[in-house]
Amino acid sequence: MSSIFHNPSIFFNPTRTHGCKLHVLTMVSMPSKTHGTITSPGCSDERTARIRVVNFLDKIKAIPFKDTNGILSLMEKDASNWTLSAFNGLLMALLTADEADLAMELFSNASGFGLSPNGWTFSIIIRCLCKKNDLDEAQRVLHHMMENGYNPNVITFTILIDSLCKRGKLGYAFRVLELMGGIGCKPNVQTYNCLLKGLCYIGKVEQAHEMLMNMEKESLKPDIYSYTAIMDGFCKVGRSDEAMGLLNQALVMELQPNVVIFNTLFTGYNKEGRPQHGFKVLKLMKDKNCSPDSISYSTLMSGLLKWGKTRAALKVYKEMMGIGFEVEGKMLSSLLRGLCMKSWEEKDLVQDAYQMFDKMRKRGSIVDHSSYGFMIRTLCMVRKMEEAVYHLKEMIGMGYIPRTITFNNVIQGLSIEGKIHEALVVLVTMYENGKIPSRTSYDMLVKEFNRQGLLLGACNVYGAALKQGVVPHRIPLRLNSHSY
Repeated sequence: MSSIFHNPSIFFNPTRTHGCKLHVLTMVSMPSKTHGTITSPGCSDERTARIRVVNFLDKIKAIPFKDTNGILSLMEKDASNWTLSAFNGLLMALLTADEADLAMELFSNASGFGLSPNGWTFSIIIRCLCKKNDLDEAQRVLHHMMENGYNPNVITFTILIDSLCKRGKLGYAFRVLELMGGIGCKPNVQTYNCLLKGLCYIGKVEQAHEMLMNMEKESLKPDIYSYTAIMDGFCKVGRSDEAMGLLNQALVMELQPNVVIFNTLFTGYNKEGRPQHGFKVLKLMKDKNCSPDSISYSTLMSGLLKWGKTRAALKVYKEMMGIGFEVEGKMLSSLLRGLCMKSWEEKDLVQDAYQMFDKMRKRGSIVDHSSYGFMIRTLCMVRKMEEAVYHLKEMIGMGYIPRTITFNNVIQGLSIEGKIHEALVVLVTMYENGKIPSRTSYDMLVKEFNRQGLLLGACNVYGAALKQGVVPHRIPLRLNSHSY
């Protein structure tokens, strides 16, 4: 963006007159003005400019402002009768309506209204430029207004510092802080909070912590957001215990922690591989009358699942259900898979896994391909073959093609129970769904046919394998004399 000070339709006369006001001049002759309002019409060039202004105002009228009545009241007035206060009000309304571009366009047309920007005008423009992420221009406007005797207030300084910090431009942010001191504008807690977050954003947590400690020395009491910024910084660099120490310090100062500050600790402990410390955080939340939200529980559960603490994750899930929180689909799938794998060794978890699987199906959640596979394998391992076959067919009916290992789990389970014909149907289903049975698939069937003394069946399966280019390890056994 080119500097607004080089706009061909507007420039600012650095000469201070009439109570230190800056005059907005145009490249064409402008009518005389008194107290910020136009008193006489101009030439044809001015009429062209006025048409441009009217077209621009039509754009503004189309915006759904919160204070619609006030804006429309202003729009109904002849622009030549606008006061600078009304002009600034419209600029602020545009900014509030997230129309920074239109606000800048209106500002560039200020000469069309015969108005001279004042300190509040420039402060609004700095905010617009920050919203547009044009921070270089915002700093130029800041210097310009200060050079011409307009001192920004702490809010304007803080907004610019915050924007610079969010972009990692801490050097520039601290220069603005120095400018504040130069004119006797004292930073407030919000100003320092922006710098604290900015320092942590670029990894300078120690410097941020030192600034936090110095705030008290300057008789500026940190608020809970000051502590939140540093705690977040500590958690991101694997120092969650120090973050917890800061929380305790905030509690001693009788600051009321919010849910965000606790969620930061959940994330920190998860990152360090210590998700079970989250239970202490959860208890502290409840003790301090800070109700955990769904993010609190989900973050804790996610960490527990990531580090293999499946039973603990199940405990969190049940607590969430008891409160009435919904668990996100991917999280449910992760928990289900974790329960299935854990149940292969700890059989008491099979029922929990199946209940969760059934609840996901009944409430309309999309049970993914992988979750079906894990559940079917789990059912096969505990010999619930009727359910396993049912869900295999259900899975196929939903358009999923089971993996070969899933088919093999069912074939093995049926074979162990002696249900060789049902197992053979599963093999045929593999063919029908474009899956080439593996050597293991054929071996299990040949073995069971042999065990049952069904030579013809074993030979048929063995021959089918050879036709597919698969050579089973198991071969049909010769019939003994009792088979004739």
